[in-house]
Amino acid sequence: MSSKQKKQKMIQAINKRGCLLVYPLENRKEPASLWSELYPRTKMRWEWDSEGDNRVAEMWVMREELSRSKEVVYAKWFRNRATFFSKEVFIYLLSYLGSSQDRIHLPRSSQEALDSFLLDSPQSTKIIKENLGWQGKMMESHYNRAMKPLWNYLYIVGFGEVDDSSFPSLNMAATQNLFEDLWLKSQEIDPTKAEEKLIKILGEENPFMKYAKRVRDNAKTLADKTLSQ
Repeated sequence: MSSKQKKQKMIQAINKRGCLLVYPLENRKEPASLWSELYPRTKMRWEWDSEGDNRVAEMWVMREELSRSKEVVYAKWFRNRATFFSKEVFIYLLSYLGSSQDRIHLPRSSQEALDSFLLDSPQSTKIIKENLGWQGKMMESHYNRAMKPLWNYLYIVGFGEVDDSSFPSLNMAATQNLFEDLWLKSQEIDPTKAEEKLIKILGEENPFMKYAKRVRDNAKTLADKTLSQ
């Protein structure tokens, strides 16, 4: 199978399942992953040396290409792991989580980062840290805490990588900018209706659906913390 055919198969799998990790968690069946969709009878081994499975590295490269395609949506979402969404599911998640309907009270540092992405997207990890003055090891935990709500509530998405350091750096963009059409569509959907659609597509016991519920429920806790700052 050519790279083009594999890429198309990955897109079809994402659109069919609605939500997929890139790699499986400890080779478990759930949550579903692109690896298990393409290689359902093959356990994934993380070895990256000459003895390793070159399909692992190949999928990482294709993940980067897919994230730039805009045919599907990519984010560090499920338990902060590489996750792909169909556009349909992504729209419903934006409504369900409350991101596009101003129902999330972000911490100040997270809002500061989001404001920077809204002004200029995409930005690499290195650039956003420079723009906000968050460079250095001392600021690493501050950066991670600020970014986590932006990923969880899908305020930002991944959009390829850029070579701006010793390793390729993830390019990130404000969802509202990069996928403006999806953002606007989600604003027209009632959150209750969005939940019904997500359950129908994913299933109520689906790990992705359970995670979405947990993220939504954490919004109140996040609001309480933000108001107390």
